[in-house]
Amino acid sequence: MDIIIGELKQNLRYAMREAGYMEHRYFKSGQISYERPLQGIDYPRFHIYISFNNAGVVLKLHLDQKKPSYMGTSAHGGEYDGEIVEQEVKRIKNILLK
Repeated sequence: MDIIIGELKQNLRYAMREAGYMEHRYFKSGQISYERPLQGIDYPRFHIYISFNNAGVVLKLHLDQKKPSYMGTSAHGGEYDGEIVEQEVKRIKNILLK
């Protein structure tokens, strides 16, 4: 689910930390994403990729239910909508848009 934030009033890394997300850098590609475990363990977890458009910052949120099934694949049982994801969207907006 896309969350359009627009212009942030603070550093993106700090804003994501404030929302409870940890930075994750993929060493091969250099891509950065952010993760927030739900129960203090690796999975399930919220996972956000960052993109930018004319409106500003866009957070692409999904819920990883489990880690990838096969080495080298990205299949992870992700959920891109639903009540849990919508609640997380509201929580993030309350933190980042204040």
